[in-house]
Amino acid sequence: MSKPLIWFLIGLGFFLFFIGALFSETLLILGLVSIGAGLFIGLGPQGILKKEQVLDTWAILIEQAQGRTEGVIRDTASFIQESRAPGLEMERQDLAPGMIKGVMGKTREFLVITERNNSRLKPYQIFINSRDYGDNLDVSWHLTYRPSLLEAICSLIPYINVIPVMLRDLDLFDQQDLRAYATNVHHCLLKAVTKLMIEANQDPSKIDRKSRGFLGIS
Repeated sequence: MSKPLIWFLIGLGFFLFFIGALFSETLLILGLVSIGAGLFIGLGPQGILKKEQVLDTWAILIEQAQGRTEGVIRDTASFIQESRAPGLEMERQDLAPGMIKGVMGKTREFLVITERNNSRLKPYQIFINSRDYGDNLDVSWHLTYRPSLLEAICSLIPYINVIPVMLRDLDLFDQQDLRAYATNVHHCLLKAVTKLMIEANQDPSKIDRKSRGFLGIS
């Protein structure tokens, strides 16, 4: 959905809200509905992971590794904890690529990592997924930008840069922290994948380690 439409709905909503607060309860309600629609379109409901939110990604298909999903996720989480990286929070979430598929129950489970030590990096979450694909195992991670509702509202305030809207809004230190955080998670997943491949008598040296996106880490 285009950003101009989102801004139009939010702007119209505020206009109707203030006019309605003075003259008409109906306009006030319409204003709230318009604001809510703009935020909903822009952010999406909880449990939705939109493709335009993905900034960087990495994936591998491990042959003849069906049924090893839980082991990869568990080992990755363990390696992340052992790394003692500051401020990382992990939880499992069921996500869908859109509201309709979510309602239909077409979800996949992800291990979600959030950086809590640097408040400006909280919107930059990493999603790790491992799933059977035939006789193989499809493993991937995605670095995303997903601001909370409060963060999105703060980003609408003109000339205020408390919440980074784009990667270019991050200063040098924030970018260093983001790269370290993402690289650490990437390496922990690589260790889990390497462990699995060795157990399956496969050669881990053939792994393409480089991610595809803004960071391009390896």
